[in-house]
This record gives sequence, C-alpha cells and structure tokens, in this order.
Amino acid sequence: MAYFFLRLLPPRPTFPHDGTGEEMAAMKRHVEYWHRHALAGSAIIVGPVFEGEGAFGMAVVEVEDRAAAQALADGDPIVTSGFGFRFDVLPMPSIILRPPAV
Repeated sequence: MAYFFLRLLPPRPTFPHDGTGEEMAAMKRHVEYWHRHALAGSAIIVGPVFEGEGAFGMAVVEVEDRAAAQALADGDPIVTSGFGFRFDVLPMPSIILRPPAV
C-alpha cells in the first residue's frame, strides 16, 4: 500500500465564503463521497484547511498506487461538477500514525 496527500484546490481564493448554491450542493456530495471512503478505509483523514480569505481541501489516503489515488481524486463529485476544482496528488513516502484512541 502507498500513501498520498491530496490537495483540493478551489476555483477561486475566496471559496468557500462566496460559494454559490450549486457549488455548495456539489460540496455536500463531495463530503458524502469522502465519508464513504473513510468508512471503507482508504481515506485516513479528510477536511478543509482555512488559509487567508479562503480554504483548500486535503485528504491523506492509503491506496495501492498513484493511479488509485488519482482515481479517487478524479471521482470526487466536486471535481466532476465542472466548477473548476482540481486536486494535486502528492506521494508520501512514509508516515507516522498515532495509535488508535481507546
């Protein structure tokens, strides 16, 4: 298995603060998509990161290879929505995980 950092880049630097109704509906589908992958075990952590006047999204995933990580990114409803969101898919050669909370 391999680890990848996925950085979701929004279509403009002020997103999500000025998201349209259609964009926010697509974001709801995006959240549901990643929740399913977290429950399935491929998504280790997913969430927004606020920066300046906007935000970007991030995920750390554990998958077979880069192609599988890219497939997760390409299958995200926010990417397929056509609103201009895109992912950077970056390899993580090693990670340190804390033990599961008891």
